[in-house]
Amino acid sequence: MAAIIILAAGASSRMGSPKQLLAYGGNNLLQHAIHEALGTGFSPVMVVLGAKENEIVPVIKNDDILIVENAEWEEGLGSSVRAGISTLIKQTPEPDSVILMLCDQPFVTSTLLKQLVEIKAATNKNIVASMYRDTAGVPVLFDHSFFPELLLLRGQDGAKKLLLQYAEEVATILFPEGAVDIDTPEDYHTLVLNAGSI
Repeated sequence: MAAIIILAAGASSRMGSPKQLLAYGGNNLLQHAIHEALGTGFSPVMVVLGAKENEIVPVIKNDDILIVENAEWEEGLGSSVRAGISTLIKQTPEPDSVILMLCDQPFVTSTLLKQLVEIKAATNKNIVASMYRDTAGVPVLFDHSFFPELLLLRGQDGAKKLLLQYAEEVATILFPEGAVDIDTPEDYHTLVLNAGSI
């Protein structure tokens, strides 16, 4: 069984307000990500929070998810990966793989997340990444054998570093919509315009 970790600890400095709570899909970006993650049936589904945690927790509180506090969120993405993985390895039984995803890729679906697991099984590769803009990125699945490596990430280093370091271990799935992420008010405005509604 795969676990899912949603990395949502950032301060949204370029947005100017918590992008996790931006209205989208009848809810907000983070709740949308949680909904798609839960739709896979994978367990556990974990959400790593840091900045604005006190604002976000009351909105997303859900018995079906595990909220992980990242007190070191200011260090960067690597700290959130570490927080999630260190909590994950305490689970019983330990999942055989983990999917890392963000809350600001609005077009991620439960179908895509399940396909990551299917491709892992079909290719016997230990990493399955999403491909967009000619690069491999999140959502990305790692076999449990990579948990120690994920725990070594520091600073702004996300999982991308491992995709480059272990390129021979990587299978990919085409996900052109993965190029859409919401970092600025302009990004969000474009999303709303294209969606026609929020």
